[in-house]
Amino acid sequence: MSTILNPELADFSDFINAIDDPDHREKFITVLNWVKSTFPNLTPRFAWNQPMFTDHGTFIVGFSVAKPHFNVALEFLTLEHFREMITTQGDHTTKMFWQIKFTQPVNYDLLERTIQYNLTTKADITSFWRQKEK
Repeated sequence: MSTILNPELADFSDFINAIDDPDHREKFITVLNWVKSTFPNLTPRFAWNQPMFTDHGTFIVGFSVAKPHFNVALEFLTLEHFREMITTQGDHTTKMFWQIKFTQPVNYDLLERTIQYNLTTKADITSFWRQKEK
């Protein structure tokens, strides 16, 4: 089976094609397609060597790949807000990432909640990243 990348995500093709394991590539494509279909107003952008999605010029979510997992980048404030839910469901977090093993199912409900949280809490933010709290 070969999952086809949404044409609106074509800028991510080189990144995706560099994923050696075909099963990992399939899962990653599925996740990116899901983000685009669930949040069609998000703008795909390839920056900092990772596929990401923005809204009104501000970062919403990004993705990167490691051998056993892929990372979901949400910004620290959002990750902190959802960290317990992420780890309770069996995924791992680092200081900056939610790590989802390629061998585990993706919790799309939780992923949707994290993305929606960023959309809601960043609705009035005009910078790419949130300002660091002092």
